[in-house]
Amino acid sequence: MSSQVPMKERALNPDRIARIGREMQAACPGFDAASFTAQVTADLPSLELKARIARTAEGLHQHLPVTGPAALDTVLRSLPATPEAAGAETEFGLYIYAPHSAYVAAHHLHPERLGQAFAALATITPYFSAEDAVRAFLTTYPEQTLTAAATWATAADHRVRRLASEALRPHLPWSVGTGLPVDTALPLLDALHADSSRFVTTSVANHLRDIARTQPDLVLATLARWRSEGRATNTELAFITREALKARLKDGWPPAYTILGYDPQAAVSVSPLRLTNTHYRLGDGLAFEADLTAPTDTPVHVMYVLTRTDPGTQAREKVAHLTRATVKAGTPLRLSKTHLLKSTGTTALAPGSYHLALQVNGRRHPPALLRITNRPA
Repeated sequence: MSSQVPMKERALNPDRIARIGREMQAACPGFDAASFTAQVTADLPSLELKARIARTAEGLHQHLPVTGPAALDTVLRSLPATPEAAGAETEFGLYIYAPHSAYVAAHHLHPERLGQAFAALATITPYFSAEDAVRAFLTTYPEQTLTAAATWATAADHRVRRLASEALRPHLPWSVGTGLPVDTALPLLDALHADSSRFVTTSVANHLRDIARTQPDLVLATLARWRSEGRATNTELAFITREALKARLKDGWPPAYTILGYDPQAAVSVSPLRLTNTHYRLGDGLAFEADLTAPTDTPVHVMYVLTRTDPGTQAREKVAHLTRATVKAGTPLRLSKTHLLKSTGTTALAPGSYHLALQVNGRRHPPALLRITNRPA
């Protein structure tokens, strides 16, 4: 199955390098596709994904028979007619075109040619999102890059509009920092938060979540202002708010719940958690139930928290969403969930003693105790 193949192998492998070579040679007959493919693929086995992107970009530079604007024009002409023609099945694009924007960042970071470079990144980003490449320009020429981002924010292509937000994120994953104030891009987010594309508004929400790491009150004020302006639909603004405050919701921060319409002090009673067992093995399903009651109809935002409690170990928490619902007056709301006990890309799960607790409108309730062991060999 493809999911068992490492991302770096799926993203940039010998077949894809050869395809890049063929497309480059079709755009520029003087490009030696065979030599490019042989040299780049020889290095791939020892390289992780970002290094593969950089190596392929360097291979493009080494094998292009022209330089400067002519070289950049050749790279752009090598792109298929449309992202769909290239085989892109998601809005994010295909990793096969990540080296193209990396090449722009590595070899066209010249003050006299910034306009051409910015236009090239906008052209490439529908084929593969170019936010990582933009960071080199943002750290070297911040004012010019911010001006370019303002232009991207008004582009007809929603993938280019997203670039205006995503490339300026204070904490862009797998990328370098910018050194700029975390609120630098707020004027662009003001324009993009009411965008018709969920691809764009997801980036806006992620950008706000980055800001909320250090300035949560600024994020609250921004969201409240957007609500008063009424340019975004209630549904989309609720989505942005939830995503922007996701980490703060997990932390139980009361203002995050309040802005979403949940009362942190609501009179909600939570029954003791009911577990099918108290001893589990890694890979088992942890099934649990509980009932919520309230004297009046009460909106609730419910999470569950799995915390390791062994002495001498770091108390790492896994906080996960359970439900958003309304507890009807006098009618218990039955909650149930089966959580798969396995490690994820962000949370390692080890054998040991654990607490499982519900968090309702930000308030933690008494936990149930359980133990997790390894599966027999």
